[in-house]
Amino acid sequence: MLGFIRMKTKTVIQKTNAARLLDRAGIDYKLVPYEVDEQNLAADHVASQLGEPLEQVFKTIVLHGDKTGHFVCIVAGNREVDLKKAAKASGNKKSELIPMKELFPVTGYIRGGCTALGMKKKLPAYISEEALSFPFIYVSAGQRGLQIKVSPADWIKATDAVPADLCQA
Repeated sequence: MLGFIRMKTKTVIQKTNAARLLDRAGIDYKLVPYEVDEQNLAADHVASQLGEPLEQVFKTIVLHGDKTGHFVCIVAGNREVDLKKAAKASGNKKSELIPMKELFPVTGYIRGGCTALGMKKKLPAYISEEALSFPFIYVSAGQRGLQIKVSPADWIKATDAVPADLCQA
């Protein structure tokens, strides 16, 4: 009879630029991996992988305003950005989602891995006021398959995000 030794394997998580920036700022957070489904990059998939409520998993959406240019909205996975509210919060008359082909050139991130921290160029950020009602939220760590668990106040501090009414009723 052969004997087998079970060894516990420890998953080594590579820190992203966003995580390194949080470290530098002295902000407490946790990196949480999840299994990526290339066919479903939606927040509901991420929430189910994490075993967390969809309203605590926040997505980062890049928009373009008619006056200020590019900016970021951070909203709960179960909500949609209201373009008029986003425009108003950012000092624009109108705003629109940027085309997907512009996401990487503008931010340095790909769809499903975009985060407000560590972009090529720091963009003004606005976070849904709803985030403040949770002790912690999940946001992308800057790559698919990895989330940051952080308090909303600390995420606001790290990204200079302005809390605002951003979502459709």
